[in-house]
Amino acid sequence: MAQIIDGKKISAEIKEELKEQTAHLKEAGVEGTLAVIQVGDDPASGVYVRNKKKACEYIGIHSKAFELPESTTQGELLHLISDLNADESVNGILVQLPVPDHIDEKTIINAISPDKDVDGFHPESVGSLTIGQPGFVSCTPAGIIELLKRSQVEIDGKHCVIVGRSNIVGKPMALLMLRENATVTVTHSHTKNLKEICSQADILIVAIGKKEFITGDYVKEGAVVIDVGIHRDENNKLSGDVKYEEAERKASMITPVPGGVGPMTIAMLMHNCVEAMMR
Repeated sequence: MAQIIDGKKISAEIKEELKEQTAHLKEAGVEGTLAVIQVGDDPASGVYVRNKKKACEYIGIHSKAFELPESTTQGELLHLISDLNADESVNGILVQLPVPDHIDEKTIINAISPDKDVDGFHPESVGSLTIGQPGFVSCTPAGIIELLKRSQVEIDGKHCVIVGRSNIVGKPMALLMLRENATVTVTHSHTKNLKEICSQADILIVAIGKKEFITGDYVKEGAVVIDVGIHRDENNKLSGDVKYEEAERKASMITPVPGGVGPMTIAMLMHNCVEAMMR
């Protein structure tokens, strides 16, 4: 039976450390503010925004919430971002994705100042990661690195297979694993022999967006399995991209859904906010 990697516990430890850091910064006269923008009333986005505000409150930074109607134009949203870029009291800006169809996501991400891009999505942040320069790192991949390190998983020299090549998880994850000296294979919807490649992984990171797609046959005996997926069925039960019961029998360590990668994303967002304060 695999050891469970407890994301709730590890994220709580990180938030405690950040709370202490924030208190020291406040003593030095440095305050932090995160501006969170939500366009429309998507229920899942609403939950994420509330969780982010709660996390800010917990570690001791202010949050400014901008809940805009679905009818908000791209121009109005860009104007708000421009104002927040210029507002010296705001350290971090986050636009909750997805945005409504009439707004171009890429244009919005590019409009946020790289100095306030706590989501780590701006091309400049991604470029810094690519060439190993300091910059904000996308929160989910950064959280996975913390999960592995704090669970004493050795990354150096290990073969890491990533299933999925999204800009938010797959690509930055590959870069971070390279930074940690792993040998990295990135797979995607056009990959031939996916099962064969996955079953060679010492560390298997799955962010494919397909419910329980990765079964036990994809997992090498003793592998570490990280499941980034999250799916809700008609009874509100959550599951991931990995068929947990099957993978757990073969893996040495595994993240559950819920309670694995999810809590780490918010913890690392808070980490980026504190980094923005320190800058």
